[in-house]
Amino acid sequence: MFKAILWDNDGVLVDTEGLYFQATREALASVGVELTVEDYRRLFLVESRGAWHLASARGVDEAGVRSLAGARDRRYLELIARGDTLLPDARHVVSTLAARFRMAIVTSSQPEPFHRAHAATGLLRWFEFALTREQYARAKPDPEPYRVACARLGLAPRDVLVIEDSERGLRSAKAAGLSCWVVPSPLTASSDFTGADETLASLRDVLVRLSGAWS
Repeated sequence: MFKAILWDNDGVLVDTEGLYFQATREALASVGVELTVEDYRRLFLVESRGAWHLASARGVDEAGVRSLAGARDRRYLELIARGDTLLPDARHVVSTLAARFRMAIVTSSQPEPFHRAHAATGLLRWFEFALTREQYARAKPDPEPYRVACARLGLAPRDVLVIEDSERGLRSAKAAGLSCWVVPSPLTASSDFTGADETLASLRDVLVRLSGAWS
């Protein structure tokens, strides 16, 4: 039985990944670059590379890229503010599991969009902490984010389960020596989850599997 669960955020707890894609796509479209869903999945959710090099290839200079990034970030915050981002079953699953497991969030999100997304979810009360992007040096798929989280929990990797939705998150968790269950999102459904300990259809399936272990 695991002692703690580490949760990815975007695409797992809140429906924000599609909003980030939309904001990035709009920014790139302003300089004539078309960012497809498959481009986004590969560049952001597999390679963790980003897409500003596509603008640079169109002749956009460094200052222009910074301007595009700023426009994207402002648009992303605007999209988050428009409504409830909580994914179905997230509140029920998280609140139920919090009675039996220590829990934390490990996200690639910056602090401002993270906290804006959770302003109305009510989820953060059930987590000991959330590691956002400024709290570690190397992002997923590097193992550092999950190693930092395990150290903060004071637990060995064998005692911790990760819930992810992307290839980069899976690779990060496995490189850190953790068990990882993947719940694909619409943006990541076509990804290669070879190496996942489980690939499940929904958050409710996570609850069912873990409930069976303690029943």
